[in-house]
Amino acid sequence: MTSKADLAGWLLAFVARLVTGAQGHWKGCPPKAEQRIYFANHQSHLDWVLIWAALPRELRSVTRPIAARDYWTATPLKQWITTEVFNAVYVSRTRTDDQDPLEPLVEALRNGDSLVIFPEGTRSAKGEPQPFKSGLFHLAEQFPEVALVPTWIDNVQRVMPKGEVVPVPILCTVTFGTPVQLQPGEDKRGFLARARDAVLAARPKPA
Repeated sequence: MTSKADLAGWLLAFVARLVTGAQGHWKGCPPKAEQRIYFANHQSHLDWVLIWAALPRELRSVTRPIAARDYWTATPLKQWITTEVFNAVYVSRTRTDDQDPLEPLVEALRNGDSLVIFPEGTRSAKGEPQPFKSGLFHLAEQFPEVALVPTWIDNVQRVMPKGEVVPVPILCTVTFGTPVQLQPGEDKRGFLARARDAVLAARPKPA
C-alpha cells in the first residue's frame, strides 16, 4: 500500500520535473547502487530537491539531503516533507563550542546512507562556487570507501531566486561528474580546491 510520504515524494518529483525538467546527465559515472556523497554547487533552496528528482527512483530512498534545521523545521509542513518524504539529515547552523557539526552526517554514513551536501555552506549568487568548507575533507578522511561524486546544478537559481517563494518554470540540469578520492598524504587545502575544480568540470559547456 502506498503511504502518504511515498505519494508526496512522487508528487514532488513530478512537480520538480514539470517546473524545471530535472534532467540528470551522468557524464562521469553511471547511476549505481553504491554508497555515495554527491557534493554540488549551491544556489537555491530547491537544489537538493532537484538532485533528488534527477536520481533514479531506486536510489532516492537511500540518498539523504542535508537540511538546515532552523529553516526546514520552521513549520509542520516543512518538517513533515523533510522528515517523511526526503529523510533529511538535519544540521544546525548555530551550535555550541562542544558540538561537532558533522556528527549527524557521520551517523548517516555509518548507517550506509548516501548524502547530498553543499560544501560551500551557503548559497551563492555568483556563477562559480565559493571556496569549499572543510566538512567534505573530514568526511573523505573518515569514509574513504564512499564514492565522492561532484555534481553541477545549472539554472536553478533562476527558478527560485533568493527571497522568492514562487518558482519560475525554467529548464534545469543536474550533471554528475567523475568521482574524486582523497589521495594519500593530500592536505585539506589541496583536496578542497581539487574537489571544487571537479564540480566546475561537470558544468555543461556553452552551446
